[in-house]
Amino acid sequence: MRLLHTSDWHLGRAFHRVNMLGAQAEFFGHVVATVRERGVDAVVVSGDVYDRAVPPLSAVELFDDALHRFAELGVPTVMISGNHDSARRLGVGAGLIDRAGIHLRTEPSACGTPVLLSDAHGDVAFYGLPYLEPALVKDEFGVERAGHEAVLAAAMDRVRTDLATRAPGTRSVVLAHAFVTGGEASDSERDITVGGVAAVPAGVFDGVDYVALGHLHGCQTITERVRYSGSPLPYSFSEAEHRKSMWLVDLDADGSVTAERVDCPVPRALARIRGTLEDLLADPDLARHQEAWVEATLTDAVRPADPMARISERFPHTLSLAFDPERTPDDPAVSYAKRLAGRTDQQIAEDFVAHVRGAGPDEREQLVLRDAFDAARADEAVREVAR
Repeated sequence: MRLLHTSDWHLGRAFHRVNMLGAQAEFFGHVVATVRERGVDAVVVSGDVYDRAVPPLSAVELFDDALHRFAELGVPTVMISGNHDSARRLGVGAGLIDRAGIHLRTEPSACGTPVLLSDAHGDVAFYGLPYLEPALVKDEFGVERAGHEAVLAAAMDRVRTDLATRAPGTRSVVLAHAFVTGGEASDSERDITVGGVAAVPAGVFDGVDYVALGHLHGCQTITERVRYSGSPLPYSFSEAEHRKSMWLVDLDADGSVTAERVDCPVPRALARIRGTLEDLLADPDLARHQEAWVEATLTDAVRPADPMARISERFPHTLSLAFDPERTPDDPAVSYAKRLAGRTDQQIAEDFVAHVRGAGPDEREQLVLRDAFDAARADEAVREVAR
């Protein structure tokens, strides 16, 4: 069976001030063409269909059009909700849409109920694990303490239990939206950290043939059977070096996997340039970036006059302008930034306690702080669902 694995469409999201709906529509055309030209048997979409829980009408209309185009192909599509989606909103009408070959899986309780598709070698069971917010689903999965690894492990136990009841030789595909250890993040993913631990080990997914991951925006291979497709379009300048693509996955009769990257159309290249304004305007090596979307970081000691207007004369598609003056090592701003660099919310809070009273928190107080951060994140997740 040949699968096309994609994720993280983020419909409705702009790239800085650039509307991306046209590029997203072009991507859907590319998906349809790839399915037809490459003999795809099923499309899997691993979450973050929309960019926010209540997407703009234009994004909903684009998604509706995409669903009709996919249904007309006659090729099944399996998709899950991600942490940006409202699972309930995305899942409305799932039972009816199911009849058209579009299988929406947004309910955590249905993790162990697969979509069964068949080829000449028998059944392939597709298990959809929507984004599992630990604080919201820990009771559903019977875990004592909310954590990504615990709830995903419990969901995978349901998958393996169901798979054991299937006919011998049944192959399996899991769709999941998570941060798996070994994955490389970018600036455009929403933080899903809980209790200071977001990543889960790839071993959680042992026992299935292929795991189609979503959440991280860079296409990457965790293991030969566990892969991220990445987002089809860039959503931050941290993705300037990404090659935007999908995975074309062949699942053989014995469950072995081969995968090929299929490039996605990108409307414009990204470039990150850095230096003094005069250097950026004069450097001949930067001519190749004049038609790119540009993030420029100026290192001038004193902020120059009209920097955006001046740099846009050479780089007309400049979307981001930042200032990072070169400083001496003893500059107070440098030392403060170094103290914060790479530190978690928990560590910063503990440092603040130590600064205020002269001694850091003990183990009990550390647990109180951790619980407070978890509660705040859970509350935000509840508000996101309510929106």
